[in-house]
Amino acid sequence: MTEALAFAAWLGAALVVLSDGRRGLALGLGLVGAALAGLALATSHQLGGIALLAGGLVAAGLRLRGGPESWGLMEPGSTPRIILTVVTGLFSLWIAVTVATGDQASLRFAVLAVLGLGGARVLQAREQAASMTAISSLALALGAAAAFTGGDPGLTPYVIAAAIAAAGSALSPAQRIGT
Repeated sequence: MTEALAFAAWLGAALVVLSDGRRGLALGLGLVGAALAGLALATSHQLGGIALLAGGLVAAGLRLRGGPESWGLMEPGSTPRIILTVVTGLFSLWIAVTVATGDQASLRFAVLAVLGLGGARVLQAREQAASMTAISSLALALGAAAAFTGGDPGLTPYVIAAAIAAAGSALSPAQRIGT
């Protein structure tokens, strides 16, 4: 089950990278939030998982309000982004399974993949909607990383991550960043 959730997190982050329209960005962000919440729940962080799920779904709903009005999936010139998603997924899998030790390989993979893809999207996004969606996914991944702790990290990191994700999607994507 956790492997499917980790794959869903990677797929959601890949949608954020490959989409330029509000629908694709919202779907990707919602998938990232739901998958990371499921992984937090699987590691016995119930309240944290609920907070991540709420933050991810609110952020995805808010993303539907602004940005280019389309799906914007794999528009012309997206070949480098496709390669990026595959390479990041394979690299994250390698790190999570072979380099890192301990339990929770699925959670490690998901967090690494979302952080890598979200960071890359922030650096190359031209539209503010895509950039802010990637920042929201980064916040959710950092919140889910709180589940790595041996003990109970409390609810605070999850709530902060959910609030940052929602705030990132609430910002109005009115102008272009760069040219």
